[in-house]
Amino acid sequence: MDTARRNRSIDDELVEARARYAERRPKSLAVHQRACEVMPGGNTRTVLYHGPFPLRLAHGEGAVATDADGHRYVNLLGEYTAGLFGHSHPVIRAAIDAALDGGVNLGGHNMFEAELARHVVARFTAIERVRFTNSGTEANLMAIATARAFTKRSKVLVFRGGYHGGLLYFGGGGIPINAPYDSIVAPYNDTEATARLIRENASDLACVLTEAMMGSGGCIPARPAFLAMLREETHAAGALLILDEVMTSRFGRSGAHGLLGLEPDLVTLGKWIGGGMSFGAFGGRAEIMAMYDPERPGSLPHAGTFNNNVLSMSAGIAALTQVFTPEIAEALHARGERLRERLNEVFRKADVALHASGQGSLMNIHGFRGPVSTPDDLAGSDDRLKELVFLDLLERGFYLARRGFIALSLAVDDAATEQFLTAFQDVVAERRHVLA
Repeated sequence: MDTARRNRSIDDELVEARARYAERRPKSLAVHQRACEVMPGGNTRTVLYHGPFPLRLAHGEGAVATDADGHRYVNLLGEYTAGLFGHSHPVIRAAIDAALDGGVNLGGHNMFEAELARHVVARFTAIERVRFTNSGTEANLMAIATARAFTKRSKVLVFRGGYHGGLLYFGGGGIPINAPYDSIVAPYNDTEATARLIRENASDLACVLTEAMMGSGGCIPARPAFLAMLREETHAAGALLILDEVMTSRFGRSGAHGLLGLEPDLVTLGKWIGGGMSFGAFGGRAEIMAMYDPERPGSLPHAGTFNNNVLSMSAGIAALTQVFTPEIAEALHARGERLRERLNEVFRKADVALHASGQGSLMNIHGFRGPVSTPDDLAGSDDRLKELVFLDLLERGFYLARRGFIALSLAVDDAATEQFLTAFQDVVAERRHVLA
């Protein structure tokens, strides 16, 4: 590397990388500009936006997505965990076609919903009864509402940096459009401080809502002792423990709670369990869920036109029974563990300020040397490094989230992960003068 290149700053490198990105994607830019005429920022899903303008994807097959300009990428984003089966799994496609052949919008109980429920209950040990929703956001909103109704209390304890859907975001303490719950925001993975907050609010605490691995917050696994404390303290306080498994339900045979031996009162699901269709679910102890039994006096209503839509129900049955069996779930989890370890080995050997955190097939690249135990640890992460890596990997044919998030799909085989590691090594070698 010549002296002039070696003396360039991270900002200089980013200017060049952004210009290269824009020059090679004129059609994506044109689509974005047209979208801005009718949508604020040309966008209806904030997490997908990135500068200088967002990638516009036109087609997907297997593990490969193609953008409007014809560039092909191995898709490592996995639709933020919903795209577990790749873009065109034949078994999922057949299940959707079969549902279409039977007619949609039936407006009554159909032949799929109870079967899917039976498979969900059999798969996830903490779920004795389940109800379906349209998204993980809805599932978490319903779980909180259920806990408040069951306990007849109002307060909800959540964690700084947590994300449980578009109306339940607690990064930076929360957002103005959050659902207006009486929320207590606790420090994630801080056993002593959180236990104290639970005890101080015990008389009015309805529930604690957490993930076993904070997903959107940077793929930060919870310490086992921290989760054990949550179970013990919520039980003592008479509050419910809600485990958000919208992302982590892919961990092993029975989600994160099965992997860890945790017994939450309620569990929320979403993403892959609907076969990649719109899907969410909440379930748990039978005595809690019985509040929704219409045959019981004073039962709670739970509406939603598409809660039992035939496409999600049929695709979900195929997903659970034919494609993502417990054995395949365990294999994917192990593959993700190996990939994350090898990425961190690349970073250590090159002595660069990059770190991969996570668990199983979900991980996040950070712009510092790690480790990561709490969201506060990420204050030292350089966002510019993540953007540079994101743009460089796009040029090498690999698509992940701008924030560094990776969710492996079943379509990303061993050959693709090897190619990804080689591409990342190339990026590290080329940019080491700024990544270090």
